[in-house]
Amino acid sequence: MKLSIFTVAVPDLSAAELASAAAAAGIAGIEWRFRGIPEDALSEQPSYWRNNRCSIDPGRWQEQVPVFREAAAAQGRQSIALVPYLNCGDMAASEQAFQAAAQLGASMMRVGVPGYDRSTAYPELYEKALRYLNEIQDMAKQYNIKAIIETHHQTIAPTASLAYRLVQSLDPEHVGVLYDPGNMVHEGYENHRMGLELLGPYLAHVHVKNAGWFKEKTGEALERKGEFSTIHPGQSLSTSWTCNWAPLTEGMVDWVQMVRDLRAVGYDGYYGIEDFSGVLESTIMLQHFADVFNEIERRVNEEEQA
Repeated sequence: MKLSIFTVAVPDLSAAELASAAAAAGIAGIEWRFRGIPEDALSEQPSYWRNNRCSIDPGRWQEQVPVFREAAAAQGRQSIALVPYLNCGDMAASEQAFQAAAQLGASMMRVGVPGYDRSTAYPELYEKALRYLNEIQDMAKQYNIKAIIETHHQTIAPTASLAYRLVQSLDPEHVGVLYDPGNMVHEGYENHRMGLELLGPYLAHVHVKNAGWFKEKTGEALERKGEFSTIHPGQSLSTSWTCNWAPLTEGMVDWVQMVRDLRAVGYDGYYGIEDFSGVLESTIMLQHFADVFNEIERRVNEEEQA
């Protein structure tokens, strides 16, 4: 089983520190975050999405990519992916990212799909995404880097089936899907085995994290005794539930079953660590994920041999 680490999850480490920690944990691949640090975040503590020290700045990629690539190579790690935050339709930024990914030696790169917030109808967003992905496919062929879209909440691809709808007319040699079960706890859950079977050759990569739903009391819930009560002004209809990131072994994704399902469809790619729970310090978190997946692999192997 091959593990990789998406560097968004280790914001306190430099490229060299991350490569060393990955090597110590037996994590073979690195997915480099491609995003600049806002000027006003430089004095902040390291954080996943603002002051992330393990990121390549798109504005300085030509000087930074060789440094990050060599940091991985020095520890015998493979730079498997570049992970930018591209807007659907932005071809200039997309091509810049492909150029950086090619210099990095990556085999995959995440591309954008439209977000969904009820302000624009899905059919319009779908057509926009199709036009973009057809152009992206040409770039992917040109740079010999597979473009991947991610199953992600608050986009038009939160599920395997909606991601498949976007890529089904494209060549799986050049365009694929990054399957993220942790994101699908927030929005988009479908039976994982069924979704993986549907994706077929478009299944290109998997991200590993966990999440769960937690109850938050926002007001007095209505009592229901056989029929609905009168709703009074200011009274809540129900308690509120919120979805938060969770440690790998404590969320709603059963990763043992997830590995069984992935093996059942023939997946033999990387399992990319992307933990946002914040429970463990970065280097300890990497070793923890490696230990958990070594145990999962042992259990599943025993099941298959029984």
